[in-house]
Amino acid sequence: MDPIITDRVNRWLNDPAILPADKEEIRALINQNDERELTDRFYRDLEFGTGGIRGIIGAGPNRMNAYTVGAAAQGLANYIARQGETAKKAGIAIAFDSRRMSVDFARRVACVMARNGITAHLFEALRPTPLLSFAVRHLRCTAGVMITASHNPPEYNGLKAYWSDGAQVVPPHDEEIIGEVRAVSDYAAIRQMPEADARAAGLIRTIPREVDDAFLALVDASVLAPQVCREQGRRMKIVFTPLHGTGGTLIPQALRRRGFEHVLEEPAQSIPDGDFPTVKSPNPEEGAALKLGIDLARSESAELVIASDPDADRVGIAVRDASGEFRLLTGNQTAAILTCYICEQLKRTGRMPRHAVMLTTIVSSDLMKDIARSYGAEVIEVLTGFKWIADRVRQYELSGTSEHPSRQYIFGAEESYGYMPCTFVRDKDAVTSAAMIAEAAAFAAAQGGTLLTFLDDLFQKYGYHEEGAKSITMPGADGAARIQAMMAALRKSPPREMGGVPVRSCGDLMTGEIRATGTGCVTGRYDLPKSDVIVLTLSDGTKVIARPSGTEPKIKFYLLVKESGTDLTAARRRAGAKIAAIVAELSRLS
Repeated sequence: MDPIITDRVNRWLNDPAILPADKEEIRALINQNDERELTDRFYRDLEFGTGGIRGIIGAGPNRMNAYTVGAAAQGLANYIARQGETAKKAGIAIAFDSRRMSVDFARRVACVMARNGITAHLFEALRPTPLLSFAVRHLRCTAGVMITASHNPPEYNGLKAYWSDGAQVVPPHDEEIIGEVRAVSDYAAIRQMPEADARAAGLIRTIPREVDDAFLALVDASVLAPQVCREQGRRMKIVFTPLHGTGGTLIPQALRRRGFEHVLEEPAQSIPDGDFPTVKSPNPEEGAALKLGIDLARSESAELVIASDPDADRVGIAVRDASGEFRLLTGNQTAAILTCYICEQLKRTGRMPRHAVMLTTIVSSDLMKDIARSYGAEVIEVLTGFKWIADRVRQYELSGTSEHPSRQYIFGAEESYGYMPCTFVRDKDAVTSAAMIAEAAAFAAAQGGTLLTFLDDLFQKYGYHEEGAKSITMPGADGAARIQAMMAALRKSPPREMGGVPVRSCGDLMTGEIRATGTGCVTGRYDLPKSDVIVLTLSDGTKVIARPSGTEPKIKFYLLVKESGTDLTAARRRAGAKIAAIVAELSRLS
């Protein structure tokens, strides 16, 4: 084994701060001569990135465990302490999902905060990410922490860091926190108070149920067509599945309070379980995860299936078609429906703001953008990640007031099944989104249609949009280097054509420049922060966007295609063929 890895293993085994059980886990790998696993666990420290940490649970510095979580908590505590005594007293809100070790990691964070004199407001049981975002603002905390690995496989867990606006940390806080975490080089430097002592001192406090009620009251107030919800809600059947996660704590209540009387909860998947025993992956983007929900919907003649991921920030749906089968909608398609529904209701009721703005990301479909513009709303693209959408909302409030911002946010969405209908949450919000999706379905039903006919009408009006994706996983110590090499190659020598279509330009968000492929001349610039993203635009308007994942060892390619024409069947066929050709070319490129 590499001597550097051997040295790091020995230091772990000799560290008095490491518990015997965790040392035994490493000794077992040594006895098995599992060099590959040892290398993966010790070749680096689990990196605290701009949103927090995420990784596989286990012993070792490149794993999620009490030590890496403790170091992250200590670094965050040090940064909060730098803000002064008022910030320490305002404290931190902490929530956790149903994953393995989530409650233990949440308590670890709370106890570290308490030992550093920072008040920790801790939920008594699992709660969704959007509620954590709301609680930070509602309790006027300095920061927040959500223990979750979102929709990753069962072996993962993570920690997401939030600031006082209820959004995940952005500059300058993110880099400052990262610096503080990196400075915790010794596990012995992690300061922790016993939980019982911290509670007795008032430094760990249970977040009361009144916070749930206050959140749900605002979800109720977000309804745009209450009468339609009541009328259609008497007959509509909706199946909901939380995929063994936190969505079951609030989403069924939110739906029923909006007027939907027949909400059927998939029984097996309503049990919180970090092993996610009924699915291969607890990801509502994947059709297999919705299978049990769809089976229940078939047997109960339901019209809509809604699924949330383990921390209930993402939501996926399936809709019954004319033949009685269920069709899955993509994140971009659901976002387009919600964009149109929200804009139409605001227009009908005379509530469309004068300076309305819709926020989305550079990798999301142009369909939602075209819809928002047709209603007179400004569309602003940001980098991938909802923290950038939330940051724009904060900027609008700072340039005006919270009651009268400089621009009036009406909706935000991204392609990866994340939507933010309201600003009382500053992150993806499956709770409010589920209620709004059901409301849009009720509105469509009142017009004699479904969400599918609603979507087809949008395609007829704005053109047929379809997206594809290709992810290339490169795990292990050399994976990051291989990903960097691939991005460097795309920058230096972008392809001249993809799928038989010439590449018109190459945009590089590291330099902010858009260059013509043939001449290399600068033809435009991005008004966005630097990011490791490349945008290839083809001569027919198709976009191929490359971005290394921030949470997994993979590089992602996003494909955005638009086809015109009123024959949607032919448009789908042409778009599908184009995506298949580009995906095949990306496979060869890798």
